[in-house]
Amino acid sequence: MKKWIEAARLRTLPLSVSGIIVGSSYAYFKGHDNWKIVVLALLTTLFFQILSNFANDYGDGVKGTDNEDRVGPKRAIQSGIISVSQMKKGIIITSLLSLLSAVALIYVAFGKKDFGYSLLFFFLGIASIVAAIKYTVGKGAYGYSGFGDVFVFIFFGLVSVLGSNFLFTKQFDWLLVLPAISIGLLSVAVLNLNNMRDIENDKKSGKNTLVVKMGLENAKHYHNFLVFMPMPCMLTFCMLTKTSIVPVIIVFFLLIRHIKVVNRAQTYKDFDPELKKVALSTFLLSLLFYVFLVLLKKYL
Repeated sequence: MKKWIEAARLRTLPLSVSGIIVGSSYAYFKGHDNWKIVVLALLTTLFFQILSNFANDYGDGVKGTDNEDRVGPKRAIQSGIISVSQMKKGIIITSLLSLLSAVALIYVAFGKKDFGYSLLFFFLGIASIVAAIKYTVGKGAYGYSGFGDVFVFIFFGLVSVLGSNFLFTKQFDWLLVLPAISIGLLSVAVLNLNNMRDIENDKKSGKNTLVVKMGLENAKHYHNFLVFMPMPCMLTFCMLTKTSIVPVIIVFFLLIRHIKVVNRAQTYKDFDPELKKVALSTFLLSLLFYVFLVLLKKYL
């Protein structure tokens, strides 16, 4: 069990649920409350993230991308604690659990009435499973051709925030696009840090991430955009909805120091501790978003 917990990479899980918290919080603020949807949405997202981590470990492991030169933490297949065949079984089991959880979520949210919505979200669930696996697995792995950023932005940001809100409201709220963009960009920032840390190893292995394509210095400029752009998006959302800007100010004040560290980084190891900082900052933003919306709902 311990080796599978390590392979699940627990430090990545808070980031994965940030979008669900934001979308669900805004639904509550708008008068929609269903704890079953919240629990199942969080559980489904966690399964998707664990599946992605297993598949990433498997894909990079069988391609030889994870080797002794890799700067970050050792992966399960790389270190030998889990075999290729065992990881393959783990991917299959986690895919099935993800699908079962998604089906339960869809049933609780839409029941038997809204078949069209159920079908749409079923295909979104399948797409999420495929996206989680195809990041590094197979010949057409999009993580090896520089499209990882796009998929992370879509699934961690737009799908997570807007999709979770729709499960409650059965409506599309255009204002929620702003926090969805913010969570998506911050999630991409975590991936960008990972790719800056691994740039040399990825070059040798033929993993052409966006960082490999643009170079380290341009990747730092890109990272500045990914971290700073969410602030005006969130502030605009707060002003339009007349909600508190305090969560935004707190989190982006914390991220200023992070940006300084990234811009001054001299070694690839300097990027590794920053992954946790951005991931936890994004999670904190979602939690504060929830807290302040609940307080506004209760006292205003």
